[in-house]
Parts: sequence; structure tokens; C-alpha cells
Amino acid sequence: MDEDLRAKTKEETDRKCPSCGGTMDFDPKSKGLACPYCGHTQQITEEEEDKVEEKDFLTEEIKENCDWGVEKKTVVCKSCAAVSVYDALQISDVCPYCGSNQVTEEKGINTLAPNGVCPFAITDKQAGDNFHKWLKGKLFCPRAAKTGAKPDSFKGIYLPYWTFDTDAYVVYSAQFGRDREVKDAKGNTRIVTDWYPTQGTYKKSFDDYAVPGTERYDGGSLDMIQPFDTANSKLYKPEYVAGFISERYSIGLQNGWDIAKKQIRSILEDNITSEIKVKNVASRVRSLVMKIRHDNIKYKYLLLPIWLSSFKYKQKVYQFMVNGQTGRVGGRTPVSAIRVAIAIAIVIGIILLVLKLTGEI
Repeated sequence: MDEDLRAKTKEETDRKCPSCGGTMDFDPKSKGLACPYCGHTQQITEEEEDKVEEKDFLTEEIKENCDWGVEKKTVVCKSCAAVSVYDALQISDVCPYCGSNQVTEEKGINTLAPNGVCPFAITDKQAGDNFHKWLKGKLFCPRAAKTGAKPDSFKGIYLPYWTFDTDAYVVYSAQFGRDREVKDAKGNTRIVTDWYPTQGTYKKSFDDYAVPGTERYDGGSLDMIQPFDTANSKLYKPEYVAGFISERYSIGLQNGWDIAKKQIRSILEDNITSEIKVKNVASRVRSLVMKIRHDNIKYKYLLLPIWLSSFKYKQKVYQFMVNGQTGRVGGRTPVSAIRVAIAIAIVIGIILLVLKLTGEI
């Protein structure tokens, strides 16, 4: 790709307030556009047919990853004509010169355009309140960190996600074991497992199984803030991302599906193992072999909302994120070695007390 991509902001994006002329942003409270200066709100027009279309995976031609690397693009603001340099991944941001919303073409060269967006439902203030509640519940986090943590200003970002629908059909074989006690000649008991072969089929449908289309953010934190309400996604419109940063995908459709298949396989393995145990009144399962067929594979490319921030404790920065729909918080916190040691000591004390009361020691 060209190292210097030039883009113009979309004409329909930068809505000016009819009351004061300020730039209107998407507002999670009103679920429409709102002026941060005078409070004027404006609804986003939605038609009955404005529903996110699930697309056929097998017939889609553009499935590759996009290695944007350090590629940059210049963006010309339609309001003040200033030129900004952005990461090529970015679809939207705010002009640093005049504050106007900037949304460029969501579709890059040989890339897909998002067909849906899950708008922010909670504000940055609500995200901050949720963060403090979450931090207070961290048992091993130092008290000083809990009382002194003041997250930096929140940054609202729409991250690219793939969601997949599939009907999984599994043919499997395995062995299940039933445990029983046996005594030897001296009266000592031991556990013996009797193993039996089994086979069968299993079906499960997955709806909107979500996989991030980016590797730029901590995967563990993203897992913590799941799930998103993708069933209520909106047809992509620039108005929904106005005032927020949004990104294109770098993990392509094919790699996204490969990741989903691997994770779905693990879910199927757990489900089938549980089913074998229940059906056969078994204690354990081993040597499970599965042949999986996926039918009716559909996908959506969605932009999902996340509030990002951080706080500093003892010269170290701790980043966290908040689900922009549900307010669920994820991230890593400082750990107090003293609190961990006290907790271990309490557990050991309880165990010793129980053993003493039962006459074991």
C-alpha cells in the first residue's frame, strides 16, 4: 500500500448544532447526537430495513489479514482544511485543530467495510464509577491504590470484531471410565477405573460468536469485559462513531474464523465430555476424538464500544477497559504481597483447625 494515504472526511459526519453551531457527538444517554456546549440533541434516523446483514462466509472473497504496520494517512478536515496524520487503521477521530468530527472511508484498499456497530450505552462518568466499584472489590489490591487511583480521562474506542454463526455437527468416539473401590488382602482400599468405549453425535448452534479483529489490545482484559450485546447492533452509520476513535481490522476474516473454530472446538469438547459422563454415569472421559462439520457459516464485521483508561501506582501504569454497553470492567491491578500472605495464613489456620476438630491431628 502507499505509505502516504490521503483521505477526506465524510460530508455527512460533522453535524453542527442548529442552536449554537458547536460540533455534535454521539451521546450514549440520548442514543443520538448531542451538543456538548448547549445540550441540544438530535435523533439518528433509522429505517425499518436498517438491520445488520449477516453475510455468507464461504462466498466472501476478501478474507486476508491487513498488515498496516507503521503506515500513516493524511486526513483533510472538511471544516477547517487542516491536515492531520493518523494511523492508517483509524476510521474516525476528532480534528485536533477545530474539534470537528472526522470519519473517513471505512473501507480501505482490499478490505471489508463494517456492516454494523454497537453504539456506546454508558457514559465516561458511568465507566469511571464502575471502575472504582470494581477496584474496591479486588481483595489483594493495596489500600493505597484503591483510595488513590484516579483514572486518566477516558478514551472511547470502537474496536473491530468478527462475529460468526455456525451449526456444528460432531461425530465422536471416546472412552468413559467408572471408578470403584477395591480392597486388597490387608484391607487397604484403592480406586480402580473400568474403561468402556463409546461413540455418538452431537449438534450445537453458535450465534454471534465474537472474535477481536485486532491484536493491539490486551486479550485477557478484552475477555474480562465480555460479552457484548451484538444481537442489538445497528447498521453502520458515521453518526454512531462521531466523536470517538474507531479502528479497522488487522486480523482478517479467515484468521478470525480460524480463531473462532479453535475456541468453538474447545467448547464442544467440554460439552461432549459432560454429556458422556451424564449419559453413562461415568467418573471420567479419555481419548475423545471429534470430527466437526460446520454448516451455514455466516459472519458480521462489527465495531464494538470500549472505554479505555489507566491509573498510576508506585510509578507503574495500570491500564484497564470498560465495556461500553454493559459497564463490565477488565484489567490488571497492583497486588499486595502482605495481603496475599495474610490470606494464605488464614486458609492454613482454618485447615489446621478443621483437622484438629475432626481428630486428624
